[in-house]
Amino acid sequence: MQNKISELLKQTSSIFLDKDEAVKLSTVCLLAGGHLLIEDVPGVGKTTLVKTLGQLLGLKTNRIQFTIDLLPGDILGGHIYNPKNHEFNFHPGPLFAELILADELNRASPRTQSALLQAMEEGQVSLDGKTWNLPVPFFVIATQNPHQNIGTFPLPESQLDRFLLSLELNYASKNTEIEILKSKSTRDRINVLNPIFTAGELVEIQGMVDRVHVSDNIAEYVSTLLENSRKSDFPGEPASTRAGISLVRAAKAWAFMEGREYLTPEDIKFVMVPVLGHRLGGTHGLRQGREWVRSLDKQTQVPR
Repeated sequence: MQNKISELLKQTSSIFLDKDEAVKLSTVCLLAGGHLLIEDVPGVGKTTLVKTLGQLLGLKTNRIQFTIDLLPGDILGGHIYNPKNHEFNFHPGPLFAELILADELNRASPRTQSALLQAMEEGQVSLDGKTWNLPVPFFVIATQNPHQNIGTFPLPESQLDRFLLSLELNYASKNTEIEILKSKSTRDRINVLNPIFTAGELVEIQGMVDRVHVSDNIAEYVSTLLENSRKSDFPGEPASTRAGISLVRAAKAWAFMEGREYLTPEDIKFVMVPVLGHRLGGTHGLRQGREWVRSLDKQTQVPR
């Protein structure tokens, strides 16, 4: 599996240039079985990253463009009357895929945003008293515009907490932009990629990641981080127990990618900002939250 993970990173980086850390963290998120939130301006490669990962992971990928007039039924699906059998049959919406690109999530109304909550937490949706299971594996990679942009609705804390990691991609360097401008169509390059994993292998890896050992010292370290975030003088949102669980899950995936079966404080530090940034930032935005995480890191002693 380690060779396949290395190949996944290599091929993704060959399409998504000059963003090695973003590629690694995106892979961490998927191997941990989590959902990913990407906040940035349009045109920096968010869709390219998602399509590349979907192609290399061999996942059925659907893109949902979120707009102000999008309704929950447009995502989840609904019942349509069948005159042949005089019954209403359920027709699944675009959410029924293994990898979902939820593009510009914060342009939809809070009512439509909330349609994702059960799906992201439980892997199923409920409509008209019935429950339908979503595919396994099931990942949501959502993009959102910076919260100060016109026409956006802030994602509530309950929605933010469903995302394991959050990223900012930022603009490419000048040399990388020149390379992109000279290269062939990105769409054509993605379409010729061959899957490296099967869906079954991804589920198997998630089980292996879950078995990575967490020592008492590491658990104490994470607990202290959470405790420090809840102090009255800390400016950010307090981190929940779920935030701590997410921090450990992501760190396990990173340790597994590094070929280890145990966690170190460095694993926690590597994923701390992307795991906690959107949670501590809340309605203040991702960038402010990331600054607060760095402050929290400095005031929390690393176990020896």
